[in-house]
Amino acid sequence: MVITFDDFKKLDIRIGKVLSAERVKGADKLIKLQIDLGTEKRQIVVGMAKFFEPDHFIGKELPILTNLESKSFKGIKSQGMILATDVNGKPILLHPEKEVPAGSIVR
Repeated sequence: MVITFDDFKKLDIRIGKVLSAERVKGADKLIKLQIDLGTEKRQIVVGMAKFFEPDHFIGKELPILTNLESKSFKGIKSQGMILATDVNGKPILLHPEKEVPAGSIVR
C-alpha cells in the first residue's frame, strides 16, 4: 500500500528514553516501559519479553509512535508504540546513531 506524504506527516514519531522496564504480571510476552519524551512521560507496553529481559531496555533511546490511539493490555494502558524491525521473527531495536534529547522529532 502506498500512502501520500500528507499521510506520513500525520505520524508523530519522537525519540523516547526508557526510564524503567518491568514484566507484566500474568503475561508471558509483555513488558511495561516508562518512557521520557522530553515534555512528558508515557507508559508503553511491548510484546518482547520472549526476546529481551526488561533491563535490556533501560536507558535506550528508541523511536516512539506517539499519536497512536491508546490500547490496554492486561489492564495496563499503552500510550504509543516502539518502532523496531523484524529479522527472522525476532525484534531488533532501532536507535539514533548518537545521543539526542528526549522528545526529538523523527522526520
